[in-house]
Amino acid sequence: MVKFTINGQPASVEADPAMPILWVVREQLGLTGTKFGCGAALCGACTVHLDGQPVRSCSTPIAEAEGKAITTIEGIAGPEGELSKVQQAWISEQVPQCGYCQSGQIMAATALLRDNPRPSDEQIDAAMAGNICRCGTYVRIRRAIKVAAGIEPAKGAAQAAEVKA
Repeated sequence: MVKFTINGQPASVEADPAMPILWVVREQLGLTGTKFGCGAALCGACTVHLDGQPVRSCSTPIAEAEGKAITTIEGIAGPEGELSKVQQAWISEQVPQCGYCQSGQIMAATALLRDNPRPSDEQIDAAMAGNICRCGTYVRIRRAIKVAAGIEPAKGAAQAAEVKA
């Protein structure tokens, strides 16, 4: 039995201690926002936070979560379900194309902004380097991070207002 907290709620699962967190989260807990990408911790689609630090859940065994807190994409919204600043920026800047990698991208960006509220382009690139987007939305990802940080105004919101007028 492995005991931990998931998105602020206590949890325990019967699982092989070597089973990756990804499969526990998706298959046993039904939280499918975290995606399987490569299975080798190379693409970042499976990124979750373990005690606040971004980790690749496809290669991190559930045993490492014993007594710790796991946060998935489902857990970063506010207590009333309000979207986080990063999630809001992703929408306003229309970041996703296919969207498959985006939960991992958002989790990495959330950790970056928690640790560095006003990152430079170079710091954003370094923090996001391990997260692959096959659609190539890197420019939009960087812009959304800057919008969430308050470094740049939301361009997408202004465009949406113009369309309505």
